[in-house]
Amino acid sequence: MVYRCLGCAETFDIDALHYVCPGCQQVLLIEDLQADRLKDIPGSTWHEIFDYRKMLTEPSLRGIYRYHEFIGPMLPLESIVYLGEGNTPMIQSNKRLQEQVGLTLYFKNDGQNPSASFKDRGMASAFSYLSHMIGTGQLTDVLAICASTGDTSAAAALYAAYLQKDIKSAVLLPHGKVTPQQLSQPLGSGAHVFEIPGVFDDCMKVVEKLSETYHVALLNSKNAWRILGQESYAYEIAQDFDYDLRNVVVVVPIGNAGNITAVMRGFLKFLDAGIIDQLPKIIGVQSEHANPVYRYYREPEPSKRRFEPVSVRPSVAQAAMIGNPVSMPRVIQLVEHYQRRTGEPKVFFVEVTEQEIMDWELLANRNGHIACTHGGECLAGLVQAIKLGHVMADECAVLDSTAHALKFAGFQDYYFGDHFPPEYHVKPKAALKNAPALISPKGVDRLPEAGYPLEDEDLKRFVDCVAIDIASALSLKKR
Repeated sequence: MVYRCLGCAETFDIDALHYVCPGCQQVLLIEDLQADRLKDIPGSTWHEIFDYRKMLTEPSLRGIYRYHEFIGPMLPLESIVYLGEGNTPMIQSNKRLQEQVGLTLYFKNDGQNPSASFKDRGMASAFSYLSHMIGTGQLTDVLAICASTGDTSAAAALYAAYLQKDIKSAVLLPHGKVTPQQLSQPLGSGAHVFEIPGVFDDCMKVVEKLSETYHVALLNSKNAWRILGQESYAYEIAQDFDYDLRNVVVVVPIGNAGNITAVMRGFLKFLDAGIIDQLPKIIGVQSEHANPVYRYYREPEPSKRRFEPVSVRPSVAQAAMIGNPVSMPRVIQLVEHYQRRTGEPKVFFVEVTEQEIMDWELLANRNGHIACTHGGECLAGLVQAIKLGHVMADECAVLDSTAHALKFAGFQDYYFGDHFPPEYHVKPKAALKNAPALISPKGVDRLPEAGYPLEDEDLKRFVDCVAIDIASALSLKKR
């Protein structure tokens, strides 16, 4: 296993922590120089191996390292950190939502990872690598540090806390731009939390400076081990479809672009090893408030494309509110490779509005899902991709709900109460609004209170009156 630079193609030993090429400062990917050995095992045998491991109780093989040969095969099992990540459910939408959208679709609920987001996949890989280096004496007194819009900090702090004898953690957050739920997570895990003015991109610049100047372990997706772990998302989808990805479309939101990098790379690795025989279609989605990747690919002629960072505006897809994604060079190279392997366009990028993100998130959840705002972004992006002709009615879509819906409950409260700040450009639709109704029963002399329960006739009168009021509100008919 080596680090390979995406700029000059130089390789570097993994026995040292590298985040960018020491020569040209370009980002890195981890490459298995002996990957051809994986082709010696037939695809059908790999299917049996992964399906068998799915039944095992060995903790180190229960999560993302079910695919150990593809995610850090040099790591001994005793170094692997497993907190329950991976194996997230893929839930088929009900018929009503599928009819509204126009095709069969699933949500893959990555919010059901331990810290409630997809970032745990990459952290399990990065911290397993750190655990190995500590165990072999190559590292001591590690400080894990990251910039975050919320999910990265929660995941990094959680995994660091598990290894806290050897690792401490610090996170940098943009002040006032992380939900209270997300802020509470690294605090609860005991991390040093620093809020700074600006947006994520400003936090990232500070973290990069710290990693260049001091002995720290950088845990953002600039860390190539993070990308390696997040490839497991693609592997699980392949296994969930019994390794048949014909007519499958995978829809992912784009922030720092590490996730779409990992998804493309994971499918390409499985194709190279003969585990799948077709690559699925990939749809990358961005909000119009943070859309540098979409803008780059909006130019149809590759030779004319020029990447330019953007100044982000407030977005409900808060984790994707990044104007200068670190993994953009990885995306450019992998999209080109992906298209070359398929011989036809199979990676597309679409843009959606903040209004569409919120409306589709609420519609999904009204049909039995637990989609976060980024899951809503994916669903809005799928609808847009269908309109543009990128996705056909006979295809099947898997949407990435990257975090748990409760992390972004504040945006739902804004919607229901019509309190969205004007810069979000979201106006609630009456059909999607909801609010609790307070029942104040008439004809009741006493009301129950904590420590002062009602009894006998008072209790009977209270129950009868409240039941009548609720039945009236719901237009219920008597038996």
